[in-house]
Amino acid sequence: MTIKKIQEEILRLKKEKNICILAHSYIAKEIQEIADFTGDSYALSVKAKKAKENTVIMCGVRFMAETVKILSPEKTVYIANGAAGCPMAEQMEKEAIAAVKEMYPDYAVVAYINTTAALKTVCDVCVTSSKAVEIVSKMPQKNILFIPDCNLGDYVKNQLPEKNFMLLSGGCPTHAKIDESDVLRVKKAHPDALFLVHPECKPEVVKYADYVGSTSGIMSFAEKSDAKEFIIGTEISITELLQYECPDKKFYPLSKDLICSNMKATTLVDLYDTVRGVGGEEIVLDSETIEKARKCIDKMIELGE
Repeated sequence: MTIKKIQEEILRLKKEKNICILAHSYIAKEIQEIADFTGDSYALSVKAKKAKENTVIMCGVRFMAETVKILSPEKTVYIANGAAGCPMAEQMEKEAIAAVKEMYPDYAVVAYINTTAALKTVCDVCVTSSKAVEIVSKMPQKNILFIPDCNLGDYVKNQLPEKNFMLLSGGCPTHAKIDESDVLRVKKAHPDALFLVHPECKPEVVKYADYVGSTSGIMSFAEKSDAKEFIIGTEISITELLQYECPDKKFYPLSKDLICSNMKATTLVDLYDTVRGVGGEEIVLDSETIEKARKCIDKMIELGE
């Protein structure tokens, strides 16, 4: 079948079966075109909570599908490709963070949403890159243990000098590939381009940015800006999406190595098989995990709205 025919079949089946399809911004464009909602982790978290459909399919990585299940335990939730994990989300174990909490009881644990459901059960609040500064600024606690991404944590720390931060070693291996030499090389090649960067990048990269923000923030900035050239410092698919959205502007990837293999794992056929009931993986979480993990997600939505 052609891509268009598969898309048409997915649209027909999701309507017939009362299915909501969510797609992260890094997912292939042919999937985003037929998703009910697209965006970054925060936007999808809010949409998932409000979705009316009985079944939800996440085209993204596992922690995102787990978040949907936590917010809507009464729904049937699938991840379109069960192999799509997140190395950052899997870096830290619940037991290790619980032990750190015992050592530093006056620190509130702030978890980047890129964490497993199990780890969220011992955290006080979740954040996303788009809402991290806003949410932490509203917290009454002064002492913050930020996990797992020390680069995002460093960025938030620099925006909120009135708070005390403890950072642990962890982060996104894709964004961590990039260093200062990559920035200088691309800026030399495109001296008139604005540099838009994700805060998961190292501080030595972020310091050169004209704008720092989430994937949605980067796209919005580029679309609204009067500038005509941009260097995009996040997953390479955002460069491609912006080229579609703004054909009159030029977009250059910070590096050809900024590719998330886990996000690229999900294909249109994976989604097609899932809506047909012959593919995908159902997300199953026990009631205790859902109850405990939901507290920090609800707190994120409360402070972020």
